[in-house]
Amino acid sequence: MYICISWDRSRPVPTVAIIKPMNLEKRKFIHSLVFPFIFLLLLWLIKLSEIIFSVDLAFLGTYPLKAKGLTGILFSPLLHGDISHLATNSAPLLVLGVMLFYFYRKIAYQVFFLIYLLSGIWVWFGAREAFHIGASGLIYGLASFLFFSGWIRKDVRLSALSLVVVFVYGSMVWGIFPNFNPKPNISWESHLYGLISGLLLAFYFKKYGPQPRKYTWEEEEEEEEKSDPDESENIPFNYHYKKTNHP
Repeated sequence: MYICISWDRSRPVPTVAIIKPMNLEKRKFIHSLVFPFIFLLLLWLIKLSEIIFSVDLAFLGTYPLKAKGLTGILFSPLLHGDISHLATNSAPLLVLGVMLFYFYRKIAYQVFFLIYLLSGIWVWFGAREAFHIGASGLIYGLASFLFFSGWIRKDVRLSALSLVVVFVYGSMVWGIFPNFNPKPNISWESHLYGLISGLLLAFYFKKYGPQPRKYTWEEEEEEEEKSDPDESENIPFNYHYKKTNHP
């Protein structure tokens, strides 16, 4: 529970307001929803604009090792082949984005845009000769970061989050192998490089953002260790000598 004290000049005494933790958690959740929702809305606006104006922006995608494909590093996650492609990516992008911004609020923007850029750069350097478009690389990066980061930090909440990610999106791992894709035009390279990006960033940011919580029983043990040091360190040694008369 949090107490907020404010002073109103019209009143002789300060006003005391009690802010419940639930309200703070609600605000935190709403904040974590804002950016992923706006980003997803942008993707839909772009796709609907293509349909309305009968244009195809796939040429702005990533084309490996070609100067014309460099624009894709910035634009390819914003573009999708059709409505079905975008619809498939929408739910995981929103869910994983909200998870990132809720649990890793302080580093969320850095992680999001680094995955965005790194996966695009690596696709440009090492993918098949074709235009690669879609946010699936970003999705794989987010899932990878959330899983490995929770495992590395050894925090109960984040470890539980890792299990949720595996349970819901664990089957995505097959998307990094070319022979397991149901369609030949799936960019498994984007999936693979997104996953690697998330893994590397999980290790890079392991000391940033949320850290493992210390529970009451752990703190009590530390206090006991401090208050009860080794007895041998506190035993006073008094040396006495006694004169004896030898015959």
